[in-house]
Amino acid sequence: MSTIQGGSPLEPRVGGGFDTSSTGAGPAGESQGRIVFRRFLRNRVSVVAFFLYLALVVFAVSAIGLGPIPGWWHYGYTELGPQVNQGEPTLFANGLTFGDHPFGQDRIGRDYFALTMRGIQNSVLVMLVIGIFATILGVVVGAIAGYFRGWVDAALMRITDIFIVIPALVIGAVVGKTSNGLGAPGLAILLGLVSWMIIARLVRGEFLTLREREFVEAARVAGASDARIIFRHILPNAVGVIIVSSTLLIASAILLETALSYLGYGIKSPDSSLGLLISLNQSAFSTRPWLFWWPASFIVILALCVNFVGDGLRDAFDPQQRRFSPRRTREPDDAQLFAGQPLTGVGLPSEGER
Repeated sequence: MSTIQGGSPLEPRVGGGFDTSSTGAGPAGESQGRIVFRRFLRNRVSVVAFFLYLALVVFAVSAIGLGPIPGWWHYGYTELGPQVNQGEPTLFANGLTFGDHPFGQDRIGRDYFALTMRGIQNSVLVMLVIGIFATILGVVVGAIAGYFRGWVDAALMRITDIFIVIPALVIGAVVGKTSNGLGAPGLAILLGLVSWMIIARLVRGEFLTLREREFVEAARVAGASDARIIFRHILPNAVGVIIVSSTLLIASAILLETALSYLGYGIKSPDSSLGLLISLNQSAFSTRPWLFWWPASFIVILALCVNFVGDGLRDAFDPQQRRFSPRRTREPDDAQLFAGQPLTGVGLPSEGER
C-alpha cells in the first residue's frame, strides 16, 4: 500500500496507478504526481507567486544578460557614467517610459537598474544552489540514518547536532573574511554545505516510519537490495516532506545571503547582490531613499513568493490540512439544531467541499 504524504491511503489497482475514488482525491488510476499538481493549481496565491517569481527571474536575466550573452538593457552594472538629474529615478517620469535610469544612479554614476538586476541574479543563484546542495546532503544523511538505525543513526545524528549548534552566518563570515569575500557560486556552495541539518532530521523521521510499512517488508522478502529499497520504495513516499522543506530553506537562503553581504563577508563590489546594495547605500537612506528601497523591495518579493509556493506545496502534499474558513466554523442556529438538519457549518465540510 502506498500513500500520499500526510493523506489517506490510496489502494493500488491492477495495471498501475491508484484507486482514488474512495478518498475523493481524483478519478481512479490518477497518479500521485497529477493529484498533487491538481491540488497545487487550486491554490491561486501559490500559483500567482510561482509565476511572479519566474517572471522576475526571466526579466532580470534578459535585462542585463548572463555571462557572455548580452541583455536588452543599454547599461552594464559596472559601467560608469555622468550623473543625470542628480541620480534620481526616471521611472514613469515621461509617461509610461522607463527613461535612461529608471531606478536612478548610485553615487559614482552606475545605473541602479542594472545593479539591481544583477543583484537579483546573484541572490536567486545563491537561493537555488543552497537549496540543491542542502537537499542532497540532507536526504542522503537522513535516509541512511533512518533506514539503518543503530550506531549508524547515532553517529550521523551526533554529526548533525554539531553542525546545528554552529550558525551558518558565523561560518560564512569567517570564511568570507579569510578569503577576502566570496563570489556568488562559492558563497552558495559554502552555505549549502552547512544548511542541510533540518532536512536531514525530517527525512530521518520519515524513513523511521516508512521502513516499517508493508511494501518495504514485501521488497525485502522479494530480495531487493538496501539501495533499491531506499531509492525506489521509501524515498518516493517521502518526497512531499523533502520538497516542502527545500522550498522553505530556499526562502530563508536569500535572507542569509543578504545578511552576509550586508556585513561585508559575502558578495563584494564590483559584483552586486541585493544585500550588498543595501549595505553600500545605508547611509543614503534619508537623502537618496531609492538606493535602499529598490533592493529591499525585491528581497521581500522573492522571499514572499518562495514562501507562498512552499505553503501551496505543503497543502498539496497534505490533503487533510484545510484552510481556515469562517463559513465552516460559524455557530449553528437553534432551528438547525432542533430540526435535525445536517450541521454543515460547525467545522464539517459541505458536500461541495469534500
